[in-house]
Amino acid sequence: MTLQRRHFNALLGSASLLASPAFAQAKKDSAVLALVLEPPGLDPTVSAAAAVGEVVHYNVFEGLTKVQMDGAVTPLLAESWFHTPDGKTYTFTLKKGIRFSDGSPLDAAAVKFSFERAKAPGSTNKSKKVLFDNLSSVHAPDPHTVILVFNHADAMLPFRLGEGPAVILHPKTAAQAGTRPVGTGPYVLQQWQRGAALTLAAWPGHRDAAKVKLKKVTFRFINDNAAQVAALLAGDVDAMPRFDALTAVKQLQADKRFTVEIGSTAGKGLLAINNRRKPFDDVRVRRALSHAVDRRDFIAGAREGFGKPIGSHFAPTDLGYQDLTRIYPHDPEKAKALLKEAGVTTPLNVTLTLPPPAYARKGGEIIAAQLAKVGVIAKVENVEWAQWLSGAFKGQFDLTLINHVEPLDYATAYADPNYYFGYDSAKFRGLVATLAATADQKEKARLWRDIQRQIAEDAVNVFLWNGAQVAVFKKGLRGVWSSSPIVANDLSALSWAPPPVKL
Repeated sequence: MTLQRRHFNALLGSASLLASPAFAQAKKDSAVLALVLEPPGLDPTVSAAAAVGEVVHYNVFEGLTKVQMDGAVTPLLAESWFHTPDGKTYTFTLKKGIRFSDGSPLDAAAVKFSFERAKAPGSTNKSKKVLFDNLSSVHAPDPHTVILVFNHADAMLPFRLGEGPAVILHPKTAAQAGTRPVGTGPYVLQQWQRGAALTLAAWPGHRDAAKVKLKKVTFRFINDNAAQVAALLAGDVDAMPRFDALTAVKQLQADKRFTVEIGSTAGKGLLAINNRRKPFDDVRVRRALSHAVDRRDFIAGAREGFGKPIGSHFAPTDLGYQDLTRIYPHDPEKAKALLKEAGVTTPLNVTLTLPPPAYARKGGEIIAAQLAKVGVIAKVENVEWAQWLSGAFKGQFDLTLINHVEPLDYATAYADPNYYFGYDSAKFRGLVATLAATADQKEKARLWRDIQRQIAEDAVNVFLWNGAQVAVFKKGLRGVWSSSPIVANDLSALSWAPPPVKL
């Protein structure tokens, strides 16, 4: 064999190696994400469950604006907007060429329909109090212009329109949005195996379809901590944006296959109290519970230290936040004295209802032990998420552990006496109404402080922690949210890094 021939054969062999399937790796175009809770439905405009937005917001349904991971607000369905000097009238110009996934065009009439539906009597939209009750009228003078007229100016309006409850629905299919959603987002529902997983498929007709890198994303619902870790280690799950098995964080940080990022949330974790039920209708009893609980021990034991103590229904990321944790220092003797003053005979037997997340199941045992030291005997009742929504969230509970994740939701939760924990204060409602009608920023800051202090002094709930977000994902997966100014998973931002070239 000549030297030239041997050189040719060597080149041929190299070419064969490069073409071998073991070396030419296909670019990945799908991912599996794990969530703690399964959504009860897929319409974020009627359900209070944040799990709905985790699946569909920005993916299937879109709003006029978009809240980015850093909290910045950018255009989405609207290309621009402006408001009058008094801040009461906003005019939005819609982007042209936007279609729903059934092919019909998005127009101003769909926005008008969606907002009037959210505002209507009987609406269960969780932004009704803070957004839609303030909306006086909606006008659609032409297919691409929407005019929103408000009773009071709201500096947070562009942010609120980027939250899940403000997405735009198809007027002809809104009634079926919970099970057969038709939206303007880059994904459509492909399959939903109740109790197990839900799959979204990229919609080829989306205006930005060329920019969407993942053709299929599956959400698996895993509320058991051990199962979460096992699924990640086995490679069955590519990412868990809100990882709940916090005892395993160090293990995953040491595993070179994963990236672990710690970010912030707008969450307010609390021991919710049924203010309607005796003896919790007595503020002294509620204050006793607040003194009985040690927030720092709870955060250390239930959250592995991933969180900050809070003293009212505001997170450190919220505008106007004030640290009020000193109002109720951990003081079991003070708690006993307040119970005695209120005429409560101990032991006081109550039920502590716990939904599936680890903060509740693990934290509930810690809370029960702390309450027992002051004579409050909490019987733990573990329920599934659907049971919690149909029971505790409907006011059927004594005490429950829950994390409220929506930003600045004080009006939704505390200005409505029919809300699940039943706080009824004309003084508080007056503060909220005054704030809504106030334009001066210094006055707003004062009112935010007064609102927080009013909730705290009335000890409506036992305010415990603002949670950190722990995002765990495989190395190479890009675009996973590691902070949550709102609870969402922006699938259009996800992509896999190109596979390594092996020679």
